[in-house]
Amino acid sequence: MVFITGDCHQDFGKFTRYFFPQQSEMTRDDIVVICGDFGGVWDGVSAHENYVVDELNDRSFTTVFVDGNHENFDLLSQYPVCEFRGAKAHQIREHVFHILRGEIFVYDGAKFFCFGGASSHDIRDGILSRKDFNSDDDFYNAVYIWRKTRRQFRIEGVSWWPEELPSEEEIQNGLKNLERVGNSVDFVVTHCLPSSVQAVFSDGKFKTDVITDYFEELIKKIQFGSWYCGHYHVNQRVLDKYMILYRDMVRVM
Repeated sequence: MVFITGDCHQDFGKFTRYFFPQQSEMTRDDIVVICGDFGGVWDGVSAHENYVVDELNDRSFTTVFVDGNHENFDLLSQYPVCEFRGAKAHQIREHVFHILRGEIFVYDGAKFFCFGGASSHDIRDGILSRKDFNSDDDFYNAVYIWRKTRRQFRIEGVSWWPEELPSEEEIQNGLKNLERVGNSVDFVVTHCLPSSVQAVFSDGKFKTDVITDYFEELIKKIQFGSWYCGHYHVNQRVLDKYMILYRDMVRVM
């Protein structure tokens, strides 16, 4: 079995037996895929973080995820890279894996193309970075003022990382792996949508960027069965083949 769901942000309550009773019939060979904003690798030291990820690891199934825009990319990069069903992945726990961008894992013959990342859309007032200030005092004072005035912002290296958008190497890795399988996959798992599909869904609310434009080029050249993503915090089908997920758990195999 393979189930797919949306953003978690370190809240894995939807994986309890009450909300997800199907797990009673699942084994380690079965997979739950999270479409980004996993959030379980965030500060790396808190007892709560370790507890909730350990608890997820102890579930009867195997968990895999693509990254979203709300991930600590510095910490993610420190985990060992392994192979997961033909794809390169960071191994977070024995049964929890982060699929690297542009990789394809195979389950019972079905190919899952995975590519995480998205632009943060909750930074209307900007991003504060320590390197833009002359001293720590100036920086912390700015953070205090921005928080007090309820500005919508994030802090580089603390709550925001430029790696939320892909590098050229990651983009080329995806193209290379898709070419290797004849540009044909059964499922696409991402955090955001292609530019044109995003425009239809949001009526133009969300801006395009390097990753949505990359996906736009992909849909012109690849064959796929269904496309699943998170990011937008709704459960909604768009243009038949695209499914945005948040709370819902959808069985695809």
